[in-house]
Amino acid sequence: MTNPIEIKFVADVMLGRLSKWLRVMGCDTHYQPFYRSEIIDMSIREGRLLLTRNRRMTEKYHPSLLIETDNVRTQLQEILKKGYLTLDSSRWFTRCLVCNIPLKKIPIEESKAQIPDYIFNQNKPDIYLCPSCGRYFWPGSHKTRMMKQLSEWNLFNTD
Repeated sequence: MTNPIEIKFVADVMLGRLSKWLRVMGCDTHYQPFYRSEIIDMSIREGRLLLTRNRRMTEKYHPSLLIETDNVRTQLQEILKKGYLTLDSSRWFTRCLVCNIPLKKIPIEESKAQIPDYIFNQNKPDIYLCPSCGRYFWPGSHKTRMMKQLSEWNLFNTD
């Protein structure tokens, strides 16, 4: 089995919420709401593990992992239990939740025109930019809520 840090995923159309949470956890997770079969073929050739809720897909595509439940917490725990996920919190919040592209830290001065003033007045946090879609990210209440959710799901590693 590949080191969990190196595993990249392609998630089928039934796993959009799971894909978002895998991205939150820093996992390279390709997801789109519709796939032509050649896209899945190409993703697997790139070394991605197919995550699917469809048993026939696991028979057709290798490697693949059948996700048994529709609950995101349990889905993440399934992937963790199978050895395909790590709880390395240093990787969390390093990818765009929409594009799946690694975020780039940018100087706060470069982002001042794009970020609400109250963010700068709080404590001048680290600002990150998605080089693909142009979205800006910073530690705030959204991140706090997500960290709380991961903790409630017993997925937060304090190491």
